[in-house]
Amino acid sequence: MGKSISEVGVEDLVEAGLTTEEAHEFQRVLKEVVSGAKESDPREVWRQLVARRVLKPWHPHGLHQLVYHSVYAHWDASTNGPPPYWFPSLYQSKHTNLGRLMEKYGPKLLGTSYKDPITSYSLFQKFSVQHPEAYWSIVLKELSVSFRGAPNCILDTTDKSKHGGTWLPGLVLNIAESCLLPRSHPRKEDSSVAVVWRDEGCDDSDINRMTLKEFREQVMLVANALDAIFSKGDAIAIDMPMTVNAVIIYMAIVLAGCVVVSIADSFAAKEIATRLRVSKAKGVFTQDFILRGGRKFPLYSRVVEAAPLKAIVLPVIGNEVGIQLREQDLSWKVFLSSADRHPRSNNYTPIYQPVESVTNILFSSGTTGEPKAIPWTQLSPIRCAADSWAHIDVQVGDVYCCPTNLGWVLGPIFLYSCFLNGATLALYHGSPLGRTFGKFVQDAGVTVLGTVPSLVKTWKSTECMKGLDWTRIKSFASTGEASNVDDDLWLSSRAYYNPIIECCGGTELASCYILGSPLQPQVFGAFSTASMTTGLVILDEHGIPYLDDQACVGEVGLFPIYMGATDRLLNADHEKVYFKGMPMYKGMHLRRHGDIIKRTVGGYFIVQGRSDDTMNLGGIKTSSIEIERVCDRADESILETAAISVTPVNGGPEQLVIFVVLKKGFNAEPDKLKRILSRAIQSNLNPLFKVNSVKIVQEFPRTASNKLLRRVLKDQIKDEMSVQSRI
Repeated sequence: MGKSISEVGVEDLVEAGLTTEEAHEFQRVLKEVVSGAKESDPREVWRQLVARRVLKPWHPHGLHQLVYHSVYAHWDASTNGPPPYWFPSLYQSKHTNLGRLMEKYGPKLLGTSYKDPITSYSLFQKFSVQHPEAYWSIVLKELSVSFRGAPNCILDTTDKSKHGGTWLPGLVLNIAESCLLPRSHPRKEDSSVAVVWRDEGCDDSDINRMTLKEFREQVMLVANALDAIFSKGDAIAIDMPMTVNAVIIYMAIVLAGCVVVSIADSFAAKEIATRLRVSKAKGVFTQDFILRGGRKFPLYSRVVEAAPLKAIVLPVIGNEVGIQLREQDLSWKVFLSSADRHPRSNNYTPIYQPVESVTNILFSSGTTGEPKAIPWTQLSPIRCAADSWAHIDVQVGDVYCCPTNLGWVLGPIFLYSCFLNGATLALYHGSPLGRTFGKFVQDAGVTVLGTVPSLVKTWKSTECMKGLDWTRIKSFASTGEASNVDDDLWLSSRAYYNPIIECCGGTELASCYILGSPLQPQVFGAFSTASMTTGLVILDEHGIPYLDDQACVGEVGLFPIYMGATDRLLNADHEKVYFKGMPMYKGMHLRRHGDIIKRTVGGYFIVQGRSDDTMNLGGIKTSSIEIERVCDRADESILETAAISVTPVNGGPEQLVIFVVLKKGFNAEPDKLKRILSRAIQSNLNPLFKVNSVKIVQEFPRTASNKLLRRVLKDQIKDEMSVQSRI
């Protein structure tokens, strides 16, 4: 156990990176705060230190570590739960979206039980689970959603074949139109800034801005050009970085009554081909190249290799495409010229459709090898924007930045979370790994920053953000993989310990089922609540739910009434994937999500991994089977492989370990195989995947029916890591 905060001396502060003079002054302030707070309660000490901004973003990280760990040196997590680093104030809470709503409707809905947004949060969350119609009827008025034909009701549960009920039956709208129109609440005007962006390499230039009116006209121009080539209902793929033009194309496809097919720009040709085939895409928008750090990487050539579909190709630089196109393909310039012939090219009458019509096909890796094709309806954007409204507190005037891609679920979530809440979408056209991205965050005045833990780890270890001012950030949103406590400490400290809202969900949910809340104290690397209207239980190994407030570990089971969640898959049996084999609970058939989660003392959640063999590498979900298929044929010496992922002892992103059984008569070095397997995975699956280590074994553990026991291999690696960490 380390020193407590009252024992921290000048020499400790100097060792943490301060000069002797700074250390004496810092110690004086520390003593003042500690004596002023009830030292018996470390939470009060930490709260005071943060409130007085004793720790500055420019202080060495070693100092932040020293102070945080000293404050909580005698904290017993087994009886108190994880130590909190952020506390909502009553004043702040009443100015959040959800707090404002609770102050207005809490006394009416909860009666005399209602006290204030902080005290009554858990009660209100439970109320929203039990009465989703009441919650959604209020929240729908808070979002920028314009109805063409009003719904008959909020929720219809008469069709028993639909576990999740029918939401907003009779509602007709175009969700892209809702994103584009000005309105009084939330306040969006034609002159409001819709998008800000900067190109890599122009890092000292002014930020580019596009107003809502300019954005709408661009979207309508592209929608008119689409009509010249495609028909209503056509599936059209987007395989390019998330640039301003990619966002305009996405919105135009939905406005025109077509369906976006989301493909990440990092995929190899084979993976692109699978997604185009499964979605029955009629065309694809792509770029000639991807620009990263001044280097060009091919993209169009991968799309050409994938399929003979019509491609519309945007130039990465300038106005002219820098590559020879096939005969059937069009350059962006030629494509747009077809709209110019339209008499009112900047006007477009949206295609209005029922709320259950599909607007986007996304993909999620299951354990079958072929990615699940997940259809998003017009309910999906409403759900994800409402979660951002309630939990991340995205408001009018916020500038929200989140480095991602339209090929991952986070892309559409980010887009709708801005446009349906009246916030500004902030895009950096380049790599988010270095200082130039951080400078964009500073210069654009970003107020909400979305991250993934592996990015944060890179920023922290390279110290590339040193000297930049991120203090306008009011909150962070972290998703994609497990967070590491020390990386979160570093990130939060950049903005005077403003909260990191941890988010965990799924493509098929169009949202997060657990996350943080600005109405609850937050702890590093954990989730503080189920999302509004989401009910869940944690199941033991016999499928029996633990009590609601019991500390436990088990598979999560979701209540089936879940607005925005899928009720179908395009290439798999939805019932089998999400419901078969799940237990009943209080008359409900629980929905499968697949996460193993831990509920701590104090009611925080920590995700422990997947119940199946899906793994999460750098924020990208993939399956063991997909990786093994590539590895099995990567070298002639390989008989078979088993892929597992493990979380390091101190937390953080999952690491990929490949077990290999060699053919008889062959020898191989693990390091050489590691290089061979890495190359094979990166060229066939995803260039972002890295093999952490290779283990050569005689045989694999198997069940009596010859099923591979990956769990046994996983436990073996965990034991090795645990021993190494103690050494």
